[in-house]
Formats: sequence, C-alpha cells, structure tokens
Amino acid sequence: MSDSSAAPFPMSSTSSMSSMAPIVATLRAAGCVFAEDEARLLVSTAVDPAQLAAMVDRRVAGLPLEHVLGWAEFRGLRIAVDPGVFVPRRRTGFLVEQAVALARPGAVVVDLCCGSGALGAAVTAEVAGVEVYAADIDPAAVRCARRNVAADRVYEGDLYEPLPASLRGRIDVLIANTPYVPTEDIQLLPSEARIHEPRVALDGGSDGLDVQRRVAAAAPDWLAPGGGLLVETSERQTARTVEVFRTAGLRTRVVESEELYATVVIGTRAADG
Repeated sequence: MSDSSAAPFPMSSTSSMSSMAPIVATLRAAGCVFAEDEARLLVSTAVDPAQLAAMVDRRVAGLPLEHVLGWAEFRGLRIAVDPGVFVPRRRTGFLVEQAVALARPGAVVVDLCCGSGALGAAVTAEVAGVEVYAADIDPAAVRCARRNVAADRVYEGDLYEPLPASLRGRIDVLIANTPYVPTEDIQLLPSEARIHEPRVALDGGSDGLDVQRRVAAAAPDWLAPGGGLLVETSERQTARTVEVFRTAGLRTRVVESEELYATVVIGTRAADG
C-alpha cells in the first residue's frame, strides 16, 4: 500500500492524546460519527504532522476514510484502496465466508467485478493453496487489485472477457460482487459512495440485476462441474436473483446474516456437467 511501508511519526501517549483532541473535534464538527476512532487511525497512519493535517482536511472535505488512509480493514487484512476505487464493505465479509466454506485447498477461485481485490485477497489468506484470479472493467480498480492479489492474475475487461480461456469449465468458486443498486436509487446513497466511488461499481441498471444476469447466464460455461457462483444481493432483490440463477440452470440456495444484514445467493453447476 502507498503509505504502509513508512512508519508513522513517533508520538508519546501524552502527546498523542493531546494532539488527537482538536482532530476529534474537527472530525465531529464535520459529521464523522466515529470521530475518535477515525482520529486514531489518521494519527497512526500519517508519517508526519504535515501529512496528518492534509489527511484530516481530506476527510473533512468528505472523502471516505479508507481513501484518505489508503487502506481498508477487511476480514483482518489491510487492503489497499486508492481514491476512486470501491471500498469493501464489512457485510461483504459474509460473501467471503460462504466462498471459503466452498473452496478447498488447490481450488480455482475467481473474483469477478473485483474492485480492490479484497475478496480474492481474503480467500487467499483463509484457504491454503487456492489459485485466485480477479477481473474488473475499471482500470483504477485493476491497478489497485494488483497490489492486493497476485498481479499477474488480475485482468482488465468486461466480466469474463479478459479471463484466460484455460479457466473455462475449471472454476470451482466464482465470487461476483456485482453492482446491485437500481439506477434510480443511486441518488439515495451516502455522499461518500455516490460522489467518491465509481458508478460502474454501484449501478446495477433499472432493477439492479443487469450485471447479475450477465454473470449468471455465462457461469455454467466457466464453472467446473459442482462449482459455485456466489453473489451478494439485497433482501428485497433476493427472489429475483434466485430466478436469475435458476434461469441460468444453476441449483440455487440463499444464505443470510442478520448480524451483518447480508444476503448471499449461491448457484451450483450440476456435478455431472
């Protein structure tokens, strides 16, 4: 990550406490709900007072905290997140949890619509020996993902198009965190997402399922027999996502996490091909 190799500037606990007070006040005045936590992260990440001041200014201006820090915490990992790249959500950890449950050591895993590559990085960290590939249509996301997963296995292009042909029919676990916000609902998103994250990572078309349909329709050609496609969706879209998967010929089930308010739809290719 851009700043992770540099040590934060040294501060004693006393000076840290005193220097954080005005930062906390500034962040709170700007509407940051977790001002104390954010101040600690900014202080611990900045390499000198000048950088700290600049980081506080950027946060007050409305940039997502993760873009200011240059990283996001995701399932215990620090994931590099550049400005303009979709920030991995905590609830998406539930999607990773389901993928990890399906993956076996040595499995071929693809993180489609990968964004920062957070999902692929998490699966790599949690399942021994997996062969992880990733792809995204956004060049900025691809550059970022190449810092979080094996750079030579991250591809730029539309969905399956840039993937090596050798993966066709061999993917054991296909994670596709596709955009699923209906176009007319984009305006209702928090400003941090609406203004600072790429529209292509948010906008799922008129009903939010345009990209899911394309992913599911082609999935049987790319999945290994018995392989699974996993997507995150919203509670109100679940029934339609299930219909999309079944139309593609996938055996489908739904898993939910009340704690994370997360819904994952899993479609499996028949084991007999």
